[in-house]
Amino acid sequence: MQVIQLLVAGGVVMIPLLVLSIVAIALIAERLRFWFRVTRRQRRVVRVALGLYKEAGLDETLICLKRNLDLPIVRIFIAALSLDRPNPEEFRLALETEAQAEIPILKRFTTAFDTIVMVSPLLGLLGTVTGLIRSFASLNLGNIGGTQTLQVTGGISEALVSTATGLIVAIVTLMFANTFRGIYQRQTALIQEYGGQLELLYRQQYERQEDGYALTR
Repeated sequence: MQVIQLLVAGGVVMIPLLVLSIVAIALIAERLRFWFRVTRRQRRVVRVALGLYKEAGLDETLICLKRNLDLPIVRIFIAALSLDRPNPEEFRLALETEAQAEIPILKRFTTAFDTIVMVSPLLGLLGTVTGLIRSFASLNLGNIGGTQTLQVTGGISEALVSTATGLIVAIVTLMFANTFRGIYQRQTALIQEYGGQLELLYRQQYERQEDGYALTR
């Protein structure tokens, strides 16, 4: 009941603000689930995969990776390891290309978060303007009484509630958006680190194979 009263008190702009808040909550929940899954399993999977590639070979590594296809770094590794005897330059290019393809998934909903952060305070400001207009429209200096006082205070209440709601939606969304942006930056750094480790292992194996092939000739 208090929520309904708050919506009524904030005026018509509370409807889009309510929609934006629901959208923001849904997007935040999705990103929290995504990043929790990635950060919880990624280091272990990469460690095991690199160890297998170094000790057991390509086939065992691919089997391990294909069990974890929901992780971005795994898809990047598979894209490079699935090539048919690439040279080190081709292997590196495959890693970089697939990493670029994963960026939209890692940055998903960034534009939506930015839009909510920018639009919410503006809607709150719009509510402020409409509330003040309502107050001034009901103001009659020659007849200050009970009904008129209620109309004036109702307009002021609408202005304050809508402004506060817009700021709250924007601030909360901004906090989570900046958190996700920081996680994304750390993730890109880890992708470069893990990709470099895999590239180094591949280069070492490739050079050993080339040396062995040269000795047999």
